Amino acid sequence: MRHWNGWGDDTQSMHLPDTAIDYLHKKLNPATPLEDAKLNKVCQQVPKTKLVAHNLIDVSAEVRVRHAYGQSLPDWLSMRSGKIEVFPDGVAFPENQQQVQDIMTYANQNDVELIPYGGGTSVVGHITPVASKRPILTVDMSKMSQLMDLNSSSQIATFGAGASGPQVESQLQEKGYTLGHFPQSFELSTIGGWIASRSSGQQSLHYGRIEQLFAGGSMETFDGTMEIPTFPASSTGPDLREMILGSEGRFGILSHVKVRVSRLPEKEDFYVCFFQNWQNVTAFCREIAQQNIRLSMLRVSNALETETQLKIAGKEKLIKKLERYLKFRGCDQHKCMLTFGITGTAAQCTAIKKQCKKIQKKYKGVGTGVSLGKKWAENRFKLPYLREALWLKGYAVDTFETAVDWQHVDKMMSQAESAIANGLNNEGEKVHVFTHLSHVYGQGCSLYTSYIFPCADSYEATLQRWEILKKAACEAIIKNHGTISHQHGVGKDHAPYLKAEKGEIGMSVLEGLCQQFDPDGRLNPGTLIGK
Repeated sequence: MRHWNGWGDDTQSMHLPDTAIDYLHKKLNPATPLEDAKLNKVCQQVPKTKLVAHNLIDVSAEVRVRHAYGQSLPDWLSMRSGKIEVFPDGVAFPENQQQVQDIMTYANQNDVELIPYGGGTSVVGHITPVASKRPILTVDMSKMSQLMDLNSSSQIATFGAGASGPQVESQLQEKGYTLGHFPQSFELSTIGGWIASRSSGQQSLHYGRIEQLFAGGSMETFDGTMEIPTFPASSTGPDLREMILGSEGRFGILSHVKVRVSRLPEKEDFYVCFFQNWQNVTAFCREIAQQNIRLSMLRVSNALETETQLKIAGKEKLIKKLERYLKFRGCDQHKCMLTFGITGTAAQCTAIKKQCKKIQKKYKGVGTGVSLGKKWAENRFKLPYLREALWLKGYAVDTFETAVDWQHVDKMMSQAESAIANGLNNEGEKVHVFTHLSHVYGQGCSLYTSYIFPCADSYEATLQRWEILKKAACEAIIKNHGTISHQHGVGKDHAPYLKAEKGEIGMSVLEGLCQQFDPDGRLNPGTLIGK
């Protein structure tokens, strides 16, 4: 069953070996876990609903608690403490397009606000309700998860927008196809949520980001259904798909989505190699991207993330053996780990691997074969469970991410990490911060930074620590020519920083679209543009 106050399935966990705990204690001050609230106690706090009764709406306390917040760190702290400021007044579970329209009509007639809900995995406050005099209704799309059509000629699949990652892939793979969209939240997040937040998958180098995969579909609005037809290409003015991508529930609710799928690959392997330093490995990545060598995924850990991953892995004897080998090959103190995937036909994979090895040799990369790559693939969706493991030891962990042109990469990483590492100096607290490069383009790449810090002696003080660090990170991103988000979206947490990226005119355009689709401000208020 899903955790009510944390990430994922409560049968899953991530074990922290003793070596990992010792390593953290060397990097950070001692920490004391905060006490968690109990579900039954939180359910007793849920107020009486303000909604007019409707057959699609569940107003029970536990359902409202479980749909109250997402997975941002402020959401996490609210759920763990049990101090939830705003509960949705109910949760609707539509099963078809007509029922979504019925809910839209109900909201108009009864002056209700709507929050579309996919997998509940937002880490930037997309689905967190804000205080309102109007009733708040969360719309859970999980019952609209079927593969409705698969056109093998055009390779277009139609899904209900509430299909989760595993539901998408299992239904496609039965027919010999894949979407190939694998964000870290894959096991929980939904295809509609991917589109609404402009998601990027771990293998987007091969399959494309969600904007390349999204072909069309249906969005339910207060004026009716907006149909987006599928075309291979069109020059008939601005692309309305682009308006829906990243709209974060402000313009309507996606009911059906049409996506471009691929035949299942004949072969797929993941490899790990190490480079002497960050300069060599980023030069390797830039050359791979600019020569259009079609890897399926590429992830580079900087030196501190490499060190951290090796320390928390456990298997101490094997890691020491690996370290000795790498040192012998010239990869020692500043080594950086690179994980990459090759996907395609057997012939394509052989050719791509040959190209990679040539460039790898040029930048003095040391290959380790596929064993570590297989281990990465086995655990690729488990890293979010690290938050729970660290929390139980008294530590909070969060991330931020951006994308920049190549000429800004090093300065961005340095200044953003420095801003976080020194963010709690006034409290005498250390912050452990490290970064990986997770997606590459000819123009630039994304940078994804994680940071761990000790919880304070209260939930309120821990949230204040996060607010200091979040502000420092966002300001460093803006200062160094980065986008406020490469893959997590805007939500409510990033909304104050969007104007710096879009400008006055751009913000006016977004506000105009909100006014056009939602003149009464019922759809996910406060998300995207903060109004």
